[in-house]
Amino acid sequence: MMFTQLLTQLRSAAMLLVLLSILTGLVYPVLVTGIAQVVFPRQANGSLMEQDGQPIGSELIGQAFADPRYFWSRPSATSPFPYNAAASSGSNLGPTNPALEDAVRARMEALRVADPGNTSPIPVDLVTASGSGLDPHISVAAALYQVPRVARERGLSEELVRALVAQYTEGRQLGFLGEPRVNVLKLNLALDMLK
Repeated sequence: MMFTQLLTQLRSAAMLLVLLSILTGLVYPVLVTGIAQVVFPRQANGSLMEQDGQPIGSELIGQAFADPRYFWSRPSATSPFPYNAAASSGSNLGPTNPALEDAVRARMEALRVADPGNTSPIPVDLVTASGSGLDPHISVAAALYQVPRVARERGLSEELVRALVAQYTEGRQLGFLGEPRVNVLKLNLALDMLK
């Protein structure tokens, strides 16, 4: 009798496992994906940006820019390479960790080498990675810090480059969440349209 009850319970548990696996592993993802494709098709497909019909990036995922003619993004701590969308993560290095201090110093030095005449304080988001390691935005202060270098390298006036930063500054989400920010890829594409 005991064996029969155990078998009945195991059968019920197995059926429940199969049912929940189908519901949560198949039905729910298909339903959510279908709704996303109908309601938010651009975002559901990665918010890709195109140039000449070719995808050049996503407005939701940062990219590395090292050329002094471009605005540089916030550093990425993803592995095995920067801005790896399949491995979103921060560095998990504490503020007193020597490795973090070394990385910040190296990033500060790279900024100073690229723009030796710039004596302004370096905004923190240009030398530290975010929690996701994929931020496509920098602060307005980080963009303005880079204006002299970008203007000089492109042969443009600083006023024109500042105006472009202002044009591509996005406000707070819903008017009160977060801080104003600048999408680096959009700003760099606008620069390329100028010259």
